Amino acid sequence: MTDTPTAAMIVIGDEVLSGRTRDANTQVLAKMLNEAGIDLCEARAIRDDEAEIIATVNALRGRYTYVFTSGGIGPTHDDITAEAVAAAMETPIGIRDDARAILVARYGEGADLTDARLRMARIPDGATLIDNPVSGAPGFRLDNVFVMAGVPQVFAAMLDHVRTMVGTGEVMKDISIPCPYPEGVLGGPLTDVSQAHPNVSIGSYPRLQVGGGWGVTIVARSRDATALAKAAGAIHTMLASLEGSTTTGE
Repeated sequence: MTDTPTAAMIVIGDEVLSGRTRDANTQVLAKMLNEAGIDLCEARAIRDDEAEIIATVNALRGRYTYVFTSGGIGPTHDDITAEAVAAAMETPIGIRDDARAILVARYGEGADLTDARLRMARIPDGATLIDNPVSGAPGFRLDNVFVMAGVPQVFAAMLDHVRTMVGTGEVMKDISIPCPYPEGVLGGPLTDVSQAHPNVSIGSYPRLQVGGGWGVTIVARSRDATALAKAAGAIHTMLASLEGSTTTGE
């Protein structure tokens, strides 16, 4: 079996860190990667700061198979991601003919093709463009780094092209098991089950039950179908052993 591909996400933008904008892109990316059998191992949110972007890209691109960024490739002065990624990889950047042609097709050669909009045609040498069917201005892939828009609708649309540019791994399988007991009751026995099944990731996620009180959804995940089935059986056995336990509290 080949090694599972891995990935990291870098969310770039002062507006995210200030709370003015909610990051929706990490979840969309995680779903796509999960379907492709790629493990999203880390996500960071950082400022619109060139040195910080360079440091973060360089810290992650050697650690993971793929690195994805969102934000900072628009037409304004604080859109500095493309330049920072080029600097991180010591690659020249400038207005590239193919990216410029995309903008010309959208805005024409007249006054609407402003200098600000031409900033969105700045692409590092050797990068592959990422299609943007929503607003035209492309993202790009440079080595294993994918530079994409921050606007959620554009980011999601770009993923259709990105999906064809990444490899695949064995898809993670999962089972969800509802449980009426709160984590305070479940914690000890579930720990024992988890330790007995090291090839399965087991998590518990609290939820409010109809009528009040806390329950839990237990989620078991593994690429090994046999191991997953054994763990699920152990969870059901554990739950049966708790019958009659209190369902109140946390």
